[in-house]
Amino acid sequence: MDIFIIILLIIGSVILFLVELFIVPGISIAGILAGVCAIFANYYAFAHVGITAGIVTLLVTAVVCIGAIVWFMRSKTLDRISLKQNITSKVNRNADVHIRQGDTGITTTRLALIGYADFGGNIVEVKSTGELLDEHTPVRVIRIVDGSILVEKLNPAKQSDNINQ
Repeated sequence: MDIFIIILLIIGSVILFLVELFIVPGISIAGILAGVCAIFANYYAFAHVGITAGIVTLLVTAVVCIGAIVWFMRSKTLDRISLKQNITSKVNRNADVHIRQGDTGITTTRLALIGYADFGGNIVEVKSTGELLDEHTPVRVIRIVDGSILVEKLNPAKQSDNINQ
């Protein structure tokens, strides 16, 4: 009966260990229970069967865990459960089409390098050229690169009355 309990604990440990490694990665209940099962199986073998059985159980536990990992990696199980779909969706940038270099607007959020600005009713994501800008700061588009709109603070001397709000 003692050997049966030890075998069940080792099998449970290996199954939970594989679940922890490949299905639910990270430190979770499966990993903790796998460790508890392995430790208890080895403790039970040392305490109830003897030192020789404990050493054999320790070696068998290590070999079975390593063998299970190798077997699981070589099997096609990971291929069957892995995600094979490519993401082909794109971000909708309809408002960005209306923005041109030189347009002026007002920031609607604080630009801690990235934020939002209003250009004639179109609120779009913009990037500052390096300066932190507060909300409601007049800005001008200086460059558009790969859908990213770069803005700079509009100097008070260059401000005109055509700032779109």
